[in-house]
Amino acid sequence: MTARKQATLLVELLTEELPPKALPRLGETFAGKIAEGLKARGLADAGAGFRWFASPRRIAIVMPGVLDQAEAQEVTEKLMPVSVALDAEGKPTPALRKKMEAKGIPAEAVAGFERRLDGKAEALFHTATVAGAQLAQVLAGIVQDAVKALPIPKVMRWGDGEATFVRPVHKLVMLHGADVVPGRVLDLDAGRTTRGHRFMSRGDIDIATAEAYEPTLLAEGKVVPDFAERRADIERQLLAEAARLGAQLGEHADLLDEVSALVEHPTVYVGEFEAEFLAVPQECLILTMQANQKYFPLFDAAGKLQNRFLIVSNMRVSDPANIVSGNARVVRPRLSDARFFFETDKKHKLDSRLPRLGNVVYHNKLGSVLERVERLEALAGRIAARLGADEAAARRAARLAKADLVTEMVGEFPELQGIMGRYYALADGEGEVVADAIQAHYQPRFAGDALPAGNIAAAVALADKLDALAGFFGIGLVPTGDKDPFALRRAALGVLRILIETPLPLALDELIDEAAAGFKPGLLSVEGHRAQLLDFLFERLRHLLRGDEQQPGHAPDVIDAVLALRPARIDLVPVKLDAVRAFRALPEAEALAAANKRIVNILKKAEGTLGEPDIALLQEAAEKALFHRVVEVAPLVRSHVDNEDYADALCVLAGLRAEVDRFFEEVMVMAEEPLTRANRLALLNQLAGLMNRVADISRLSA
Repeated sequence: MTARKQATLLVELLTEELPPKALPRLGETFAGKIAEGLKARGLADAGAGFRWFASPRRIAIVMPGVLDQAEAQEVTEKLMPVSVALDAEGKPTPALRKKMEAKGIPAEAVAGFERRLDGKAEALFHTATVAGAQLAQVLAGIVQDAVKALPIPKVMRWGDGEATFVRPVHKLVMLHGADVVPGRVLDLDAGRTTRGHRFMSRGDIDIATAEAYEPTLLAEGKVVPDFAERRADIERQLLAEAARLGAQLGEHADLLDEVSALVEHPTVYVGEFEAEFLAVPQECLILTMQANQKYFPLFDAAGKLQNRFLIVSNMRVSDPANIVSGNARVVRPRLSDARFFFETDKKHKLDSRLPRLGNVVYHNKLGSVLERVERLEALAGRIAARLGADEAAARRAARLAKADLVTEMVGEFPELQGIMGRYYALADGEGEVVADAIQAHYQPRFAGDALPAGNIAAAVALADKLDALAGFFGIGLVPTGDKDPFALRRAALGVLRILIETPLPLALDELIDEAAAGFKPGLLSVEGHRAQLLDFLFERLRHLLRGDEQQPGHAPDVIDAVLALRPARIDLVPVKLDAVRAFRALPEAEALAAANKRIVNILKKAEGTLGEPDIALLQEAAEKALFHRVVEVAPLVRSHVDNEDYADALCVLAGLRAEVDRFFEEVMVMAEEPLTRANRLALLNQLAGLMNRVADISRLSA
């Protein structure tokens, strides 16, 4: 028997330029699926590692330790029930012979069939040794399956073939050690030939062995095929060049990912533009350079934009003068456009743009953006008044908050909405508080984003998000699964973060009512939309409080205990969580939580209205002791709760453990005598009301 060969495997697809934002995911998924296929067929160890490669024109995998043929395996399969397979004399029936013939099982194998129970009936089982999969026979299929599994929304067809992929594919490399693995994928026969850099390489390149893939591309192809290494190299060059110039890069991670997917042989050069362009708001210039040209802006130590930028070129040349001047020549018209938009927009005040918002549809059921602005103006004013802030300033900011949507600059760069509104408001002579609130009313835009600063900005931001939530829930357009076209989850998290982290002493249910009241009567027609929205917000709050791997939050049972009471004041939730967490650490907590759970279950069975317990009807010493302790501590607990001293309130309640334990040991709550039973239920109801002032502590019981 020929010994099995173990060697490194290389699979590469050489393509036209792949979508840059999807490139890392394409490369990683392609390699991962191939590795899964190899492992599933026994051609690689279950724990075997691999490397994935992705550059603008290729995705690939290099995986060591791949076998050319998997080990043979014993496979046992059920044939059929014994009652069907064998006749009365124990000989094979025609049905069994037909089954054996279909499966290629020789007639003499009958003697080796195993009889065993399968459920309630006895069945025949056949065990055979099956040859292991051969790499040459299955690799093309594995690669084809990996191609089909790639996250590609749209595919294209090229040439005269029928193959489809996200971009035309020109070559397929499949090497096992030094040997080409035969196979055909995407109408291409496998080989060992690839290509390097479009301009710096010598054309077709033969890969001698799978292990030689990366060093050959680096040396002969002038390609850095490893995406992570290419990204790290670019970042090192960027940081070194910025340091040499005494400048800083600022936030650059997203652009770095994109640029890493656009170049194969990265080299960083310095570009410059005329200082006069710095009169334009720097956010416009930054976005122009990053979005249109993929340049990295440079900043001084104070974060002010400089008139220099860094270019990541796909070429390394001895004299980069032409590259630098060419890029400066290209960016100049873009910066000129930004300056033109800014100067043109400033000729018209934000106030004068409001009528145009009447022609912009917010939603066909919820009206125009102008109608929405009128709702925001009223709602922001009411929220500001509740906060004791300047109501007029809040109303003014809300009135102007959407006006920049019809400016030239925001029309060109929608990402600047709010930001440009602030600049134009200041140019119009509006106060800084109003201008800042216009920009901040979109915040937080994403997880971890800054919150609006100050009560006026917070009032406008809350109005913006609450109006969207109330409106879309009111017409039945709620998020489902992973679909959230109106970003309502983000709006909900924004509301919750503003209330909790600012913090703001506002009742959530009252805010929802205020928002809903701004719509025309009958417009919000979905029955129960208010309750549905509250459920949605509390579910978002639950996820927010749990945190994530980077920043773990509170324990689920602690969160459940606090949120079970549906607290209206979201700003008080963190301190309640801390109080419950501290209470749970007390030695009395477990017993009291269990007792509270028992009380809740008992009270669910109670009939009629439970009044106040009557001291004259108390009989047992244990129930008298509990009654007097409840009367004694009730004022103190209420005082602590009213003063938001929740930890102290729960600590006082912990002191009831002895009386509660004794009550349940010595008193029959459901006594046969009706008045006695009703009185004991009333006492438990009073105790439950006291114990659950901060949280439903029964949720802490296992």
